[in-house]
Amino acid sequence: MSKQAGLPLLGQLGQDDVACCAPMVREPLGEEAAAELSRMFKALSDPIRLRLLSLIASHEGGEACVCDLIGPFDVSQATISHHLKVLREAGLVGSERRGTWVYYWVLPAALATLSALLEIPAVSANSPA
Repeated sequence: MSKQAGLPLLGQLGQDDVACCAPMVREPLGEEAAAELSRMFKALSDPIRLRLLSLIASHEGGEACVCDLIGPFDVSQATISHHLKVLREAGLVGSERRGTWVYYWVLPAALATLSALLEIPAVSANSPA
């Protein structure tokens, strides 16, 4: 179960809300929201996990078997499994066991949350750079 329920997701915001300004610009993050978001960013701070997320997101059909994710890396299957577990626990990917293999897919709402947080409103000519 994801603990992301309390965070505003891009799909829950009106277009005017998103276009106006990013959440960090409107008001400071609360302690709970910052803790949850930092788990997601921390998970993505590892190059292997960032590449795994990219491989899953770009895989045909939007999901990838763990068997498709092992080859591109020079690490053990156990290490890949660990990184996938971190991504899953951070709420960035979902998974499902099908027979002997586990399939992974990116959770769009999580990426939308990160994207909305980092979106910066257009800077006017009079604003400091």
